[in-house]
Amino acid sequence: MKLLTFSTLYPSAVMPSHGIFVETRLRHLVASGQAESRVIAPVPWFPLKGERFGEYGQFAATPPRESRNGLEVEHPRFIRLPKVGMSSAPYTLAWTFLRAAKRLQAQGYDFDLIDAHYFYPDGVAAAFVAKALGKPLVITARGTDINLIPAYAFPRKLILRAADQADAMITVCEALKDELVGLGADAAKVTALRNGVDLTLFHPAGRDEARAALQLAPGRFTLASVGHLIERKGHELVIGALAELPDVDLLIAGAGPEEGALRRLAESLGVTGRVRFLGALAQARLREVYAGVDALVLASSREGWANVLLEAMACGTPVAASNVWGTPEVVARPEAGELMPERSAAGVAEAVRRLRAAPRDRAATRRYAEQFSWDATTQGQLALFHRILAARRSPELRHA
Repeated sequence: MKLLTFSTLYPSAVMPSHGIFVETRLRHLVASGQAESRVIAPVPWFPLKGERFGEYGQFAATPPRESRNGLEVEHPRFIRLPKVGMSSAPYTLAWTFLRAAKRLQAQGYDFDLIDAHYFYPDGVAAAFVAKALGKPLVITARGTDINLIPAYAFPRKLILRAADQADAMITVCEALKDELVGLGADAAKVTALRNGVDLTLFHPAGRDEARAALQLAPGRFTLASVGHLIERKGHELVIGALAELPDVDLLIAGAGPEEGALRRLAESLGVTGRVRFLGALAQARLREVYAGVDALVLASSREGWANVLLEAMACGTPVAASNVWGTPEVVARPEAGELMPERSAAGVAEAVRRLRAAPRDRAATRRYAEQFSWDATTQGQLALFHRILAARRSPELRHA
């Protein structure tokens, strides 16, 4: 089958980690040999001076098209207006997507189905385009698009309209499925297909070498906190926990607008010497971090299905995670790690103390992660897409 994958959450040469979970799922789907895809991954644009202002500078440097892991990717620009962007983005994005999709068709790539990721504005825009082109549509919900954005009335209305039009929807965990259905989506059209983990890339081998490369002090218990440096990820809670964990060090991998505030917090708590900021890292370097540290901490306020948890576990490293949304579905057994008793600095410290009091066998943690390969997710997508295309050909099968 021929797919057209659409999302603003997709990596590029300039932002290689941006939306990498979308690319990873698609790579495994295409590797099955039963599907091919072209990718349209628009980037926002606004005419600021020199196009160099915050994230707009990075987006401006994104190439118009590129080949990534054997997939052809286009990055057309769409206008995102400051302050009113939430309301206008579905429309400017749809206009950009429709032009790019028609161009692909004119070039000879007439796709069977639109595979859209992230419900708002991406899924809403994809619904406009699918209707205009008469194509079936599947929208994947991934987290804040369902557990945060629908709090606003106008986006919620458009999300539910897109949900009604979509042939099917995918959520990355059962908790998101429940939330989407609770908003008003048809439960019969929603399938939970969790993310997987690349068990070849993320592995436990070379732990001593990883610790040496990271220059970790012998005998020191070291944590990692991985993710964008934004408030939702809760890095400040992990830094705060160090005040209760005097013999623990912390590596923070990620970049974002909160870095200055996090550095100031570490200084105010007197833990600067125990916190190291690594910046944004490629996945190969992240493997080194996961393999080298003693535990990963994820203190997010909202997560659909946090890939970093499985990545760490695949490297044999247990986790301490906030008990939110899909995370309990990931951290479901003792060998995986601990859920925090509360989302606070004290909660982080308590979860870490529990890990240290009952050390996990790293081989058992790896074995736990091995049940989360991409195979089941890939087969689930293929079955869903085939069923949708068959129903389009034979309408009487639509509700079979």
